[in-house]
Amino acid sequence: MDRIENRPFEELQIGDSASIARTLTYKDIDLLSDVSRDINPAHVDREFAKSDMLQQVVAHGIWGGALISTILGTELPGPGTTYLGQSLRFRKPVELGDMITVTVKLAQKYSDNHRVTFDCIATNQRGEVVIDGLAEVVAPALKISRERVSLPDTGPHEKGRHYQQLIQQTRRLQPIRTAVVHPVDTVSLLGAIEAANANLIVPLLVGPEAKIRAAAAQAKLDLAGYELVPTEHSHAAAAYAAALARDHKVDALMKGGLHTDEFMGAIVAEENLRTSRRMSHVFVIDAPGYPRPLFVTDAAINIYPTLTDKRDIIENAIELAHALGNPEPRVAILSAVETVTEKIKSTLDAAALCKMAERRQITGGILDGPLAFDNAVSEEAAKTKGIVSPVAGRADIFVVPDLEAGNMLAKQLEYLAEAQVAGIVLGARVPVILTSRADKTLARLGSCAIALLLARHKMRVGP
Repeated sequence: MDRIENRPFEELQIGDSASIARTLTYKDIDLLSDVSRDINPAHVDREFAKSDMLQQVVAHGIWGGALISTILGTELPGPGTTYLGQSLRFRKPVELGDMITVTVKLAQKYSDNHRVTFDCIATNQRGEVVIDGLAEVVAPALKISRERVSLPDTGPHEKGRHYQQLIQQTRRLQPIRTAVVHPVDTVSLLGAIEAANANLIVPLLVGPEAKIRAAAAQAKLDLAGYELVPTEHSHAAAAYAAALARDHKVDALMKGGLHTDEFMGAIVAEENLRTSRRMSHVFVIDAPGYPRPLFVTDAAINIYPTLTDKRDIIENAIELAHALGNPEPRVAILSAVETVTEKIKSTLDAAALCKMAERRQITGGILDGPLAFDNAVSEEAAKTKGIVSPVAGRADIFVVPDLEAGNMLAKQLEYLAEAQVAGIVLGARVPVILTSRADKTLARLGSCAIALLLARHKMRVGP
């Protein structure tokens, strides 16, 4: 397989055939859309596709045609082939996840000009014909054997794929009753209703009724069928929702159109909502260029955490990873450098936290630090610096030195790396969904899916 060889015209026989099989992924659609600039919503707009007959995006027709070209140019006849034309019929749409087998079969040879025609057919995993037709080429006259060229790694570009997987994990779970606090703006109200439509939450809308209904009217939402608890203002809404959680009348809390300090202040004030651990926040980040979700903590609540605070922050994040299906997450304790120095306090904290893990003061995950961010995400960077570590290059949880560093890291990934960012508060008796007005729909749904998985995990293993 290290070389690629052709079949010259003289070697070709009527009936010769070759096949390849490919599975359609979001990456295929994204890359082809980017090259062709084809922004047909049937291919690239997942929200539009939900309302379409097929309920999901489908492949560009030319994707299947390109697979035919792949066989002709690389296998039969192979290198040196000149493509003259093709006549194809698209029988059925190719949907995400379909495995397509493309076969070409030599039909005719014309010795005067080395012209060759092939019958072409593409079938899906159910044996259904999705494409058929005819391709015409000029076959090579001479034998060619070349070293196979390696294509550059374009990386996984399936935006939101990790959130989609999390949402898929919830399909057999009952939605959680969730108090949505002060949803008086269209963004937060729409996010709650979308999560309800996705069967992730059963929303209880808590806040000034007139403002909630005005936001619904602006967003053209019908609130019939949703429970609404009127309160005088946002402070009262936060206090009432926290009391509902205290009394086990809701399974989760969700921030609406009020400030985070006001929302969290009401939760912290309810002693019965606290646990033995300090509350902390985790950004679960879906970055297209990273093979797994990034858990960045804490970037929203603890401004300058102490060593004891960081222990709780790590244990909260490990519990979340367990709830999402990762039984032994790798925890990278970040700093500016990967060596311990008294000049940088976060390196001393990292060394102490790793020793605490060795002495079983922190359990459930694999810790290492200090690690610079490049060493935490790149095995190549770690190898270059001579770092031997079970965490380096494969981290799941990223423990930042302080809130400023974490918040900047999360926002850089969101705005420069096209990452989706979902947020949740841990360490309370119930999951606390901490959304932002800038969050996109999938990120809001991701936050709710995370809360649902965490709530059901707590019911199984206890608080």
